[in-house]
Amino acid sequence: MSRTDNLPPSRNLGLELARATETAAIAAARYMGMGNRDRGDKAAAEAMRAFLRTVDMNGIVVIGEGEEEEVPFLFNGEHIGNGEGPELDVAAGPVEGTALLADGRPNAIAAIAVAERGSLWQPGNAFYMNKIVVGREAREAIDIRLSPTQNLHRIAEALGKKINELTIFVLDKNRHASLVEEIRQAGARISLHTDGDVMGALMAAVPGTCIDALMGIGDSTKGVMAAAAVKALGGGMQGMRAPQREDEKRQLRKDGVKLQEVLKLDTLSRSDNIFFAATGITPSTFLEGVNYGRDGSLTTHSIVIRSLTRSIRFIKGIHQLERRGNTQELGSTTPVEVAFEVVK
Repeated sequence: MSRTDNLPPSRNLGLELARATETAAIAAARYMGMGNRDRGDKAAAEAMRAFLRTVDMNGIVVIGEGEEEEVPFLFNGEHIGNGEGPELDVAAGPVEGTALLADGRPNAIAAIAVAERGSLWQPGNAFYMNKIVVGREAREAIDIRLSPTQNLHRIAEALGKKINELTIFVLDKNRHASLVEEIRQAGARISLHTDGDVMGALMAAVPGTCIDALMGIGDSTKGVMAAAAVKALGGGMQGMRAPQREDEKRQLRKDGVKLQEVLKLDTLSRSDNIFFAATGITPSTFLEGVNYGRDGSLTTHSIVIRSLTRSIRFIKGIHQLERRGNTQELGSTTPVEVAFEVVK
């Protein structure tokens, strides 16, 4: 019988989530640089879903791959886990950075966040969000209603830095042309990335990454996942809906949404009991990518964050493809089967 008695998440859940992201990353890594966004994402989603079905939790996917009629698994509203254990919201990102994976570029990750049921914000018809993310020291300094220049001054003061010592993560998109110009005029340094604002938020919130803040407009669902990680880290984040198309604006007006509403961190992620895990798929300066060893092994690099303890763990996993004296030939089975076998 399934238990739905609102048990708190076990401290061991973080390691189980890391196994889920490891599984997804290993499945996706086979498609690095092969130019097809769908194949790697599909393999990762299938692998993550297969592993999560073994985990002690009663989860509902609130941020997933899409609606049920659009995707076969990890769809919004899907029940995930074995049904035994805490009732949780699940934000699943089997591949954060599908274009990065397809092109073989840095910063593609597999990520997942879980929090108590009903605590993660659901964007609805808001597809884009303006975001600003900082670490703990500057969390009280930011105000998304202010200009980028004003926020840069406030962040620099909070960090005890000069503005020209700040480094800001920005997505390299046409919509950010004026933002990039203003940051440059203010004197701050910029780290431009084609994709991967969940990774950018992580780097802004985790100490010692050389990224001081993330600024700019990105996907709203990724904003929710980022918010879970940022809150677990004790960092700061604010957002505002930022529709990019006229049909999105019309729908939000029809929904009665106030576009000037500031989405604070406690709105995006109301729980104080959050787990976040991510595993590198492609190499980066923050998380190493999946590496195939000459000895028949796979190496993964993951981060696990728990909000209750503010703990950050980096896990280096060495997964053996050789079992019981017989080598599992990668070509003899699917990437999903290989990933599930080596991680389980």
